[in-house]
Amino acid sequence: MKNWLFLFTLAFVVKLASAQTLPPDSPAYKRFPTVPPFTILQVDSTTFSKEKLKHQPTLIMYFSPDCDHCKHQWADMQKRMNDLKKYQIVMVTYQPFEEMVDFYKKQKIADYPNIKLGRDTRFFLPPFFKIQNLPYQALYDKSGNLITTFEGNVKIDKMLTAFEKAK
Repeated sequence: MKNWLFLFTLAFVVKLASAQTLPPDSPAYKRFPTVPPFTILQVDSTTFSKEKLKHQPTLIMYFSPDCDHCKHQWADMQKRMNDLKKYQIVMVTYQPFEEMVDFYKKQKIADYPNIKLGRDTRFFLPPFFKIQNLPYQALYDKSGNLITTFEGNVKIDKMLTAFEKAK
């Protein structure tokens, strides 16, 4: 009788533990909720990667320089850059290098020291996040843990509130 009770308890604990894990077809960012191991090619042809991030809250924004929604999101961010300057922002695109460089110059990204902009040459981030709409934003706390994600345009206040709640 004791053996049956032990086996039943063990089976119940194993079933309960397996119910807490995400299914293997879940997006990678949910299974691994920390900053992904990305590498981007910057305008000056150097690379920037996860290892070069500072220990501060981070926004990873996947965008396209020719996407109207992305342009609007950037315009909103640019207006609120004083509120966003304490966060490191990594803007990533998959578009051709020349388009990225044009965007960098036209938008004067060099004027914002908290922003790194680059090209995802390996197309790593879209499948990692299962991106379906642009712009896509992933917010991480200063320890590199995922706070939340947004697809499409998001109000800057909503972004700032998410960062503040994660403190």
